[in-house]
Amino acid sequence: MTLRHILLSTLPLLALLHGVVVAADRPNVLLISIDDLNDWVGPLGGHPQVKTPNIDRLAARGVVFTNAHCQAPMCNPSRTSLLTGLRPSTTGVYALDPWFRTAEPLKNLVTLPQHFQANGYVTMSGGKVFHDAFPPKEQRKDGVEFTRWGFMGSHGPYPKKKGVETESKHPMLNWGVFDGSDEEMSDYKVASWAIEQLQKPPAEKPFFLCVGFRRPHVPCLAPQKWFDLYPDDDTLVMPPVKRDDRDDVPKSAEYLHWRIPEPRLKWLEDHRQWRHLVRSYLACVSFVDAQVGRVIDALDAAGAADNTIVVLWSDHGWHLGEKGMTGKLSLWERSTRVPLIFAGPGISKGGKCSRPAELLDLYPTLSELCDLPARSELEGHTLAPQLKNPSAPREWPAITTQDENNHAVRTERWRYIRYFDGGEELYDHETDPNEWTNLASNPKHAQTKRQLAKWLPAVNKPPVPGSVTRLSEIRDGKRYWEGKLVGSQSDNRGEQETAP
Repeated sequence: MTLRHILLSTLPLLALLHGVVVAADRPNVLLISIDDLNDWVGPLGGHPQVKTPNIDRLAARGVVFTNAHCQAPMCNPSRTSLLTGLRPSTTGVYALDPWFRTAEPLKNLVTLPQHFQANGYVTMSGGKVFHDAFPPKEQRKDGVEFTRWGFMGSHGPYPKKKGVETESKHPMLNWGVFDGSDEEMSDYKVASWAIEQLQKPPAEKPFFLCVGFRRPHVPCLAPQKWFDLYPDDDTLVMPPVKRDDRDDVPKSAEYLHWRIPEPRLKWLEDHRQWRHLVRSYLACVSFVDAQVGRVIDALDAAGAADNTIVVLWSDHGWHLGEKGMTGKLSLWERSTRVPLIFAGPGISKGGKCSRPAELLDLYPTLSELCDLPARSELEGHTLAPQLKNPSAPREWPAITTQDENNHAVRTERWRYIRYFDGGEELYDHETDPNEWTNLASNPKHAQTKRQLAKWLPAVNKPPVPGSVTRLSEIRDGKRYWEGKLVGSQSDNRGEQETAP
């Protein structure tokens, strides 16, 4: 064993004795998050016409996890889970609110950036890393959650008049051409801030730089040049849909997206907006890909690429008509599958790993890659073996949770879903990649269901106090959506009553 390895092996003990670790010779970390990005990127092949040259070249420099899944199909619980290393079913954070530190049992959790800061890293955040509203603006001070807070940005700029008026009237439900330049877009400014950090990195300390992009999250607006990449005619490939797709799906599945603002496929078709939305989403994907490229170019220009671990991830997927819906908030593949790419020192180049992976795995993986002390409370598992050898075996499936006691278990072959009321779905991805045929009621698959059910979380915490937005829950045996009894006059189901 070399002297360096002996010193590194003693660092966890030094951390316990002195409270901080000297970050000698440790790699930097560049964490790039993209909001609402499904598998419509080149390395995952989710859409045959998508153009993502920069994500493609990052993938060529590292390992792509082709079977990676989020812990929750919604921003706040997904990001809270990744950054704390705990499942939503463990924390009770299921909704778009509240900020997890307002819940007494969670307020002192050590997040991923805090763990790096405690071990000698300068941690920096720009754009959307936590859910947009969190931490509250008055708490975004240097030294709180991150060493430095940078440019946060927004989902804007917004046009003076919406180009699309949906039934929900939600101001963010809009898509189309933004009449302006890339430089006016908030994500462009987030990338520019990140480039500035890479041009002037912290002296004598490694950095942990988080860069959060918001597109292709609604509003799906981008400058004209990104729309020019995609045809506005019948040659545009549309998502595969099956008109009776939900005939074999339990009613309990619908409760998870009971009254979301995103329109149903029926509305899009009735108003001739389906192709327009798909094209807008693709344009936004290519726009944000260009921002990723700008950041990677700056990393290369700074001479830091050889000593920086780059991770690109999305917080969840997004439906564009599949299962008759748009948006997230489902336990199906379209909503849970996400891009996940690692590149950097010690990581195989050009690798593709089909083993199940979870966003929860980032915390232990980055800790191991950077020789940080392990944290025993983490519920994810390191991906380090697969980063060295993408074919390395992996024991664990990926588990996605939405609201209390609704879970999906994803292996290399199967997706098994069990809802709060015992409703089930089972899909064989070897023969049914679109998840069109629910096999759960087929007796010959009973043993498969039993084996998959063993992975369902044993702990199912109730929602933390303050959980409201996009929350489906059971109270006294009755179903509530965002605090309103489902089926009551105050529920005002609207388009959900005719959902496919």
